[in-house]
Amino acid sequence: MKEFLNLNYGVANPKVEKLKGYCNLNYKISTSSVKYTLKEFPNTKSNFFFILAENELLLFLNKVNSSNFPVPIQNLKGEYLTEHPDKKRFSWLISYLEGVFFAEVNHTKDLFKSFGSFLAKMDLQLKEFSNYVIEARKIEWDLQYFKLLNSDKIKFISSPSRRKIVEYFFQQYLANVEPVLPELRKQVIHNDANDWNVLVQNNQVSGIIDFGDICHTQQINELAIGITYAILGKDNPVEWAIPIIQGYHKEFSLMEKEIDILYWLIAARICTSICNSAEEKINQPENEYISISEKPAWDLLKKWIKINPVFARNEFRRAAGFKIPEEKKINKIISERNQSVNPIFSVSYNKPIYMESAAFQYMFDKYGNSYLDAYNNIPHVGHSHPKVVEAAQKQMAKLNTNTRYLYDLLNDYTAQLLSKFPQTLNKVFLVNSGSAATDLAIRLARNFTNKEKIAVVEHGYHGNTQSGIEISHYKFEGKGGKGKPENTICLSIPDVYRGKFNSEKAGKEYAKEAVSQIQNSKEEIAAFIAEPIVGCGGQIPLPNGYLKKIYSAIRKQGGVCISDEVQTGFGRLGDVSWGFEQHGVVPDIVILGKPIGNGHPTGAVICSREIAEAFNNGMEFFSSFGGNPVSCAIGKAVLDVIEEEQLQDNAKIVGDYYLQELKKLQSKYECIGDVRGSGLFIGLEFVKDKLTKEPDTKLAQFVKNELREQFVLVSTDGPFDNVIKSKPPLCFSKENVDEVVSKLGFILNSIDSKSFSFQRVIQN
Repeated sequence: MKEFLNLNYGVANPKVEKLKGYCNLNYKISTSSVKYTLKEFPNTKSNFFFILAENELLLFLNKVNSSNFPVPIQNLKGEYLTEHPDKKRFSWLISYLEGVFFAEVNHTKDLFKSFGSFLAKMDLQLKEFSNYVIEARKIEWDLQYFKLLNSDKIKFISSPSRRKIVEYFFQQYLANVEPVLPELRKQVIHNDANDWNVLVQNNQVSGIIDFGDICHTQQINELAIGITYAILGKDNPVEWAIPIIQGYHKEFSLMEKEIDILYWLIAARICTSICNSAEEKINQPENEYISISEKPAWDLLKKWIKINPVFARNEFRRAAGFKIPEEKKINKIISERNQSVNPIFSVSYNKPIYMESAAFQYMFDKYGNSYLDAYNNIPHVGHSHPKVVEAAQKQMAKLNTNTRYLYDLLNDYTAQLLSKFPQTLNKVFLVNSGSAATDLAIRLARNFTNKEKIAVVEHGYHGNTQSGIEISHYKFEGKGGKGKPENTICLSIPDVYRGKFNSEKAGKEYAKEAVSQIQNSKEEIAAFIAEPIVGCGGQIPLPNGYLKKIYSAIRKQGGVCISDEVQTGFGRLGDVSWGFEQHGVVPDIVILGKPIGNGHPTGAVICSREIAEAFNNGMEFFSSFGGNPVSCAIGKAVLDVIEEEQLQDNAKIVGDYYLQELKKLQSKYECIGDVRGSGLFIGLEFVKDKLTKEPDTKLAQFVKNELREQFVLVSTDGPFDNVIKSKPPLCFSKENVDEVVSKLGFILNSIDSKSFSFQRVIQN
């Protein structure tokens, strides 16, 4: 190397240090008076012409200021590129810029503003530069080709729970960025202002190196990339992005449409880095430089997914001095809603939420707020899960019809669904909701048994159809209800906390009473239906031994047993796929809904072959949309995600932790009477006194609404509406649990310490 430098550049006896690099060899060359950087490349035509283009760009920039950018050095022949004797390599010598890397200095808002200003001044210069080689270039680091050149690298991310976040941002890029790309300004940009390429002196950005990723692309990408690397490791990344935007905009005015997609472009750059690191870690496992930013990138992406895109857009607009779009006020939205929608469709919370979007366990309102969703059990695998979204989009674009036609998805999905059940449950009817599934299940039971009467559990809820209401004590004995129908027998809820039996034998004792009711019925029972955990009853788990005795008694009368798994199924309870498995029983019919389609309207009835065949009596059963290809594709995607991301195991691990942490609160606060549930199906009952167990409805409502004010979503249920229920998406984490429990503890502690007026807040 020393001989090469002396022969070609006249640099005698230099000190040579190898520098870290991504895809080429770099050396620091030092003499007593001067320093250089030597870059060595494989001698290919594409490399040769691109380095000549990069060389031309640096010469152009250095016409204005040679201290900010490397200066190309000619060899003794007056050429900028020097071929090695072996003809396999060539070298390029440039000046070595002094300064400390941006990654190694103390970060201040002034430094960040200087960074934005530096990028803008550089881009103003480059605005006048053109080069056909650069303009023809297509590389994966150019954000205009984010999806085109990086989507096939997602597979190199080994963790499914991490991979889904990247997939989500790819989909969002397609929806939010690609449509506006043709409207944006384009020019040549540096394209890699990362914290190891930017140099600092005296708390000001003084220079930038490594122009190897230069490309002709949207101007806003320069700012997006610079922000991405600058905010790595920051607790409040949006806050730290603001001075960079301010510095840039002051020198080179941004457009509103550029600012509005900046959130998504930053996400795209993080994902680009992650995808390429994942691939190169396989190709170059020994190269530590490749993954130098990988951990901070993942940390930033996890923070970014929690940020409401509206919040980021508004803050970025403020930084550039642009007007913030005004959203409708809540009262106006409610008024507009009530003009066409009956107010019987209630809204949650004292202050309803005007929602805009959602991602996994986070929901985002129109005003920029982010909420942790510890409540909605319908998006079972997470809001906007990319695999579910993709399955729906692809199939909707291909075929959506009904079950009178043959298509593989129906066969594939139903076979996969049945594989999760005991062998005796081997026939599927697909419908459009849990309510429709309940209605069909009752028809199946009555048809099979030639009986009419249905045994139900007190406070149970099984759907909004007429037959669903008739077997839902929660409805027929609730407000507006008409009382128990003639063909319904209602069994006392086996509540171990609040009921009369609370020993280890409580299940058998409650069952004994229920069996007596069943046996004393004037008419034999067609079916017994129950949820393994009675949701509307206040998240009441059926006690051990209860179902076995009742199932036996029902079957002795020739009846069938129905398990309503609409809320408890698909691994939510953690240790089992279906709630009935916790009780060592196998029902004759199972009802599925809600999470089966992750929010898509789908439902199913699973039953035995005998019950299905009895239903085949000449009267055709047909559901226009039940089992359509789109619903089957979505249902299959949900099953795949549950397995791939091991969400049932996660429900068990996180759910056990959740219960443990809530029980710690219970031991501390007199107002928490009971903590119960399984997996991520949890109830927290508030009482005025632990001894009397008098329900505290006002406190439960207050806590629910106060958690909403602290951006955590839960709801209430139970006969006295005094039970906080938490049934979050199964991707919920221990970190999420800590947030819920911490905020819950803060609220309860504030009430105890009388730091604010309890009654006043309730009234508001």
